[in-house]
Amino acid sequence: MSLSLFPVFVVGLLGSVHCGAMCGGIVGALSLTPTRTRAGAAVIALRPAVADRASLHVAAYNAGRIASYMTAGALAGGVGQGAAALTALPQLQAGAYWLANAMLVALGLHLMNAWSGIAHIERAGQLVWRRVRPQLARIGPPDTPGRMFAAGALWGWLPCAMVYSVLVTAMLSGSVVSGALTMLAFGLGTLPMMLALGLLGARLRGWLRLPAVRIGCGALVLGFGVTGLLRAAGGLPPSWLHLVCLAP
Repeated sequence: MSLSLFPVFVVGLLGSVHCGAMCGGIVGALSLTPTRTRAGAAVIALRPAVADRASLHVAAYNAGRIASYMTAGALAGGVGQGAAALTALPQLQAGAYWLANAMLVALGLHLMNAWSGIAHIERAGQLVWRRVRPQLARIGPPDTPGRMFAAGALWGWLPCAMVYSVLVTAMLSGSVVSGALTMLAFGLGTLPMMLALGLLGARLRGWLRLPAVRIGCGALVLGFGVTGLLRAAGGLPPSWLHLVCLAP
């Protein structure tokens, strides 16, 4: 199934304001370097790493995070491909498009703090997260790019309604490869914000909490979803709209 990855990228870009509240503190903390006493006895504090090291750590963390998104997308795409092969029903494809765009509407409302119902979906993700989280302790202090990559790969499974909404799109993409590419596009959309959060920390998180920022980004995501629903219903002509919405 052919899908334009541009709207997925933009959803990641706009929806990344949600990352500031949910993951900003995590990536900010992971980009700090442990310091020891002169005797080297124990870690006693955290302070910002040298700029180049901090940048490398933040990049490694995000590479791991996006890798976990792609893995989840590949799994979702495989499930969608298998379901389509078993049923061979056109209604399945159409229903998946409706669900994907409805999730975008819900995500937009969530970003605008207008409706938090989508957050209930995160409860299902706790089943996976409870198994993943203990592995973080086995990585050790995140003081190398390799450990930062591993930490990012694990934190990528943190329950997140925004990620789940895009996973629906990955599922309807129809194949393992397309599902992975869908989540790659989404991950790249979140990358500018997450890189900035890792390097600027609390200053940027404060800006992301501004109501005007959340409402503006949420309204745009909401517009993507509504446009997709209208097109899926046949209320909008096809033409160039496939570049900005998800619809059959």
